[in-house]
Amino acid sequence: MKILVTGGAGYLGSTTAKALEAAGHVPVVLDSLLTGPQVFVRDRIFYEGDIADRDLVRRVVEEHPDLDATIHMAARIVVPESVEKPYEYYRDNVSKSLELFDQLVALGKPRVLFSSSASLYAVKDDFEVREDDPLDPSSPYARTKRMIEEVLEDMATATDLRAIMLRYFNPIGSDPDLESGIYAKEPSHVLGQLVMAARGQKPGFTITGIDLPTRDGTGIRDYLHVWDLARAHVRAVERFDEVIEAVGSPSVVINVGRGDGVTVRELVTAFERVSGRAVPIAEAPPRPGDAVGAFANVDRSHELLDWRAELTLDEGIASALAWADKRLEVLGYE
Repeated sequence: MKILVTGGAGYLGSTTAKALEAAGHVPVVLDSLLTGPQVFVRDRIFYEGDIADRDLVRRVVEEHPDLDATIHMAARIVVPESVEKPYEYYRDNVSKSLELFDQLVALGKPRVLFSSSASLYAVKDDFEVREDDPLDPSSPYARTKRMIEEVLEDMATATDLRAIMLRYFNPIGSDPDLESGIYAKEPSHVLGQLVMAARGQKPGFTITGIDLPTRDGTGIRDYLHVWDLARAHVRAVERFDEVIEAVGSPSVVINVGRGDGVTVRELVTAFERVSGRAVPIAEAPPRPGDAVGAFANVDRSHELLDWRAELTLDEGIASALAWADKRLEVLGYE
């Protein structure tokens, strides 16, 4: 199969492109390089540009008429930044996606696999969320993801478009060969901050939110190794038509996570165990847009994709630490 990967120069996009190659498929990368580094593209087929550039999308399809599906991963993703810059998030995530989808349908390429987010879910007492549970996106970033889901649902009803929407939980780690990983100089996510603290790049790690309604007062997440997440995409594109037929609907949402919840304090404990280093800890209120969190019920991914997470939390932490040692060589900065 040949698969268009928007955002394929990013952390998740480049890892997914690699997983596609490992399964014998050919990724075609479309990325503006707004954030993703070009070095992550490696020697893959690459188009630099905007997903809303209809002429560019047309050229990609004309030059690759055998494209089987599009994995749409291009997006702005930083929650606090989305609070500060909502216009940029709604423009780039929602408006531009709408142009992309309409052009794909017009060009006869209606299969779309969309990168959504578990940050859409409302808080539940037991924190385990199913795809049909109530939603309450708590940031502009999360709301853009829900809006795109709604766009896909409506377009799938009205047109030939067909959509599988993967609600990601919390990707960690790197690809198995350490060729790509987190590229932000100061990652905003929890594990990236822990890695910086352990390496002495920050004076310590700050737990944001200590009186939340969880077992120890800190946020709860479902940490999924990025290679497992990439494998889920491969399985979804390989089974695309089969999945749509099985659900009897032109679109479907599927959770992608390990299926267990880990609090921030528990993550710190695991990190110190795997790294062998103590990390100085401070405490602070939640950041704007932060969610209490959730973990995935993964019954649907088992049933429809025959996919299960195979890598452990400790393996994800070890992978993140190994990538931190490799970043300078790959990216030219730590």
